[in-house]
Amino acid sequence: MLLQCGCFECCIKCLGGVPYASLVATILCFSGVALFCGCGHVALTGTVTILETHFSKVASDHAMLTDIIQLMQYVIYGIASFFFLYGIILLAEGFYTTSAVKELHSEFKTTICGRCISGLFVFLTYILGVAWLGVFGFSAVPVFLFYNMWYTCNTMKSPMANLTSIDAICVDVRQYGIIPWNATPGKACGSTLGDICNSSEFYLSYHLYIVACAGAGATVIALIHFLMILSANWAYLKDASHMHAYQDIKLKEERELQDITSRSKECLNSYT
Repeated sequence: MLLQCGCFECCIKCLGGVPYASLVATILCFSGVALFCGCGHVALTGTVTILETHFSKVASDHAMLTDIIQLMQYVIYGIASFFFLYGIILLAEGFYTTSAVKELHSEFKTTICGRCISGLFVFLTYILGVAWLGVFGFSAVPVFLFYNMWYTCNTMKSPMANLTSIDAICVDVRQYGIIPWNATPGKACGSTLGDICNSSEFYLSYHLYIVACAGAGATVIALIHFLMILSANWAYLKDASHMHAYQDIKLKEERELQDITSRSKECLNSYT
């Protein structure tokens, strides 16, 4: 019975030291980065296939775009690796700070180095949050382009549309700066545009871009969550440091008072 109570108390103590807010933020960050990197990588590959098949049949016209997409795919690998490591570090920092706050009145003492590291994480997370806001906005651009193409195809299929000629409806990707103006054919019209919208590459890339954009948004939310947690943890560590300094001064004064009292008693005894 005593063993069971000891195990139960140990489990409660361990659960009390878990930084649940940091854990939720870490899971959200991992999920968002995984969705953005995985879906973005596949969607970029599908985009290259659509461009090479329907909009730019000469390899030299889209060679630069292909190189840029390949570079972006390598950047995605780096982002995934970095945020996997950074999320684990922030989770470990959450465990450290939670232990420091829980053991505020024990022998555990926060160091200046620990507070500096917490402040550094606040700064880095702020910079990463601003950067991911830009990534989120950038990931919405292909969603907008694919949505325009999808909406144009639905307009051609609508029986309520008053159309003089379906072949007059076109989507020209050259106007977005994706490929140069001398690319052949550069645009898709009528039934050709309908075939593109009905292809599996288009629908897969379109939906993957949406999921990737949602993943970037989730990552932004996770970093904002991390920023609030780190700011609060840094404040807790600062308060803990001040509390320990106050306790040290109080203990020192009590010892000095005891020394003075004992000396006074000794002097009084010597006179008597």
